[in-house]
Order: sequence, then C-alpha cells, then structure tokens
Amino acid sequence: MGVMDRVISRPKKAVTAKAPAAAPIEADRLIRGDCIAEMAKLPDASVDMIFADPPYNLQLGGDLFRPEGGRVDAVDNDWDKFDTLAAYDRFTALWLAEARRILKPDGTIWVIGSYHNIFRVGATLQDQGFWILNDIIWRKANPMPNFKGTRFTNAHETLIWASQGEDARYTFNYKAMKTLNDELQMRSDWVLPICGGQERLKRNGTKAHPTQKPEALLYRVMLACTKPGDIVLDPFFGTGTTGAVAKRLGRKWIGIEREDSYIEVALQRIEEALPLDESSLSIMQSSRQAPKVAFGTLVETGYLTPGAILTDAKRRWQATVRADGSLAIGTDTGSIHKIGATLQKAPSCNGWTFWHHETSEGLKPIDTLRQTYLLATQP
Repeated sequence: MGVMDRVISRPKKAVTAKAPAAAPIEADRLIRGDCIAEMAKLPDASVDMIFADPPYNLQLGGDLFRPEGGRVDAVDNDWDKFDTLAAYDRFTALWLAEARRILKPDGTIWVIGSYHNIFRVGATLQDQGFWILNDIIWRKANPMPNFKGTRFTNAHETLIWASQGEDARYTFNYKAMKTLNDELQMRSDWVLPICGGQERLKRNGTKAHPTQKPEALLYRVMLACTKPGDIVLDPFFGTGTTGAVAKRLGRKWIGIEREDSYIEVALQRIEEALPLDESSLSIMQSSRQAPKVAFGTLVETGYLTPGAILTDAKRRWQATVRADGSLAIGTDTGSIHKIGATLQKAPSCNGWTFWHHETSEGLKPIDTLRQTYLLATQP
C-alpha cells in the first residue's frame, strides 16, 4: 500500500518533536446526539480526516414552485434555521473548535457549503488556525434550474480543504488523483452529477434528506487524502454517505447525527454497503491521455465497480479495475491506455475501445459506459 500514501510537509520550519500519539477510539459507529456535545466527548488527536456538511442556513423566504405548479422539495428543516447570522457564527466556531481538537496533527478537514454559508465558515476556519489548502468547486452536471428566473442557476457548491496549520504535515495521494483523472493533474473544479436515481434515498416516496451528497464526491475526497484504516469523522452524518463510502474504501468512520429519521436510513444504507477487496484498494499512477470523461469518473459514479474484470474483444487478457481507475494484470498496473499498449507491445492504445465489459448482450467496449454517463449527466 506504500504507493498510496504521499505525506506533504512544508519545509519552512523544522520538526522538533514528534506528534502526540493518537488516543484509542472506537470507530465504525453512529453516535446519536448533538454534534458539539458528542464531539466534546471524543479524545484529542483521534481522527485522521473530518468531512463536514453543516447546515447551510439558507433563510428561505416561503415556498418555491415549479412553472407547472409543483412545489420544490427544498431545505426547510428546523435544523437549518438560525435566528441570526451571529447565532450561526457562534455555532460554527463551537463545532470547528472541537474539530480542531480531535483532528490529528497531520489530519485534514473538508467542509462543503453553498454561498449562504461557506464564506462565513471559511473565515472561522482561518480564525481558528486552520490552513486552507484548496477550495474545490463541485460543478453539478445536472443542477436544479432557477425556476423564478431572477438569478443565475446555482450550479455549484464549494468545498474547503484545510490542514491543522501552515507547516502541518498532511496526506495527499497525488498519483492516485492523477490516475483517476486519466493521467492529468486533478484540478480544483470537479464535474459530478447531483444525487439522483437509485442513489437518492427516499422514505414514503419523498427525499430522505434534502441535501444528500453523491457517493462519487466522498469517494474522491477520501481517495485523495486518506489511507486504508484511517478514521473519518462526519459530525453532520445525515443519511450516511460518508460511512457508506468509508466502508467501501476500507476506511473507518464515525458519524454524529441527532435526527432519528436520518439515523434509521443511514444504518440500513451502511449495512448494505459492500467493501472492496484489498487488491482493489491499492492505487497507482501512469502516463498521459485525456478523453472528455476520465475513466476514473465511471468508477467514482458506480458505472464500473472496483474489482470488475475487463477484457479485450478476443478475451485474450483480463484486467481488474482498481479504486483509483487504474487497471491491474498480475503485477502490472496502469491506466486503461497504458496497460492496453503494454499488452500489445504498441506505442499507444485507445483504452476506451480496447477494453470491454460483460453485458447481457455480450462484450461491449467501455466507451459505451462513457457515452451512457454523458447522456445521463449532460443538461
């Protein structure tokens, strides 16, 4: 697993002492209760990563309706309501203070939000000593339109990725991200569809949670900056996306949630999530090619599952899909293009047409999955 872990250390200051040993902590569990009170019970320096999707404080003024008269199922829950911006800021400062305490010195935090809250959260992060590594724009491939026609369509959300300080060490699996993106450096603008279809969890015909995040988003976050066995905390657990993806990727998880209806859905969802085998979790790197859709995107979004077997059209070779979108044949690993070229002893290979997957109609090029993805995600 050594190729997976790249620890970044800024050279400005020498490290003079070892980081304190992490306190033992029980993982793979959902804690019922208020996030601030329950985080206060966790030991210092005990988690490797925090993913937080806090209330957005949308301050919606009345119902929103579609042109045909249907009501938009927006966020109007009590947990998203704060009396004033000052009250929201106090709430943010309290949970971030606990997050900073329980995060390991080399751990990182991710916070996602909309324009309603992310700038206020970002300022508080900096006030408390976190060091912002990136802001990531999640550009939604299929955003909800602006029905009133009074503003631009809100087609993205922002994620902030931060370390414990300017000189803190942290894990960044750069090569895995490059491989996931078909051997191009992963950029800070991510195009992924919003949660929909079978992934969208429902209770009694309605959304189980109004802001359920797609598993592809959490897949990329965890693959980027954690290692198998790392502990990921989500203090606003909702319907358990973080737990389900952590289980798939061999990470440990802790969720905190106070809403009983979400807890019930989350526990069932995580129980049904299937972990990947160890060989599929190892990740890799290779050289360069750039189709419109990265092969890793098909893995992230579930069109292909890590551990799936691909073959050439004549079934001469079989390759295993790995978690970062690389392929493995025996000890050889690389992108769909590199492995195809190596097998044929050719200078290059179009992996999209060379590799095939099994369907009810026989073998089909994996390019058919790419086209299906494009049809499903284009507006």
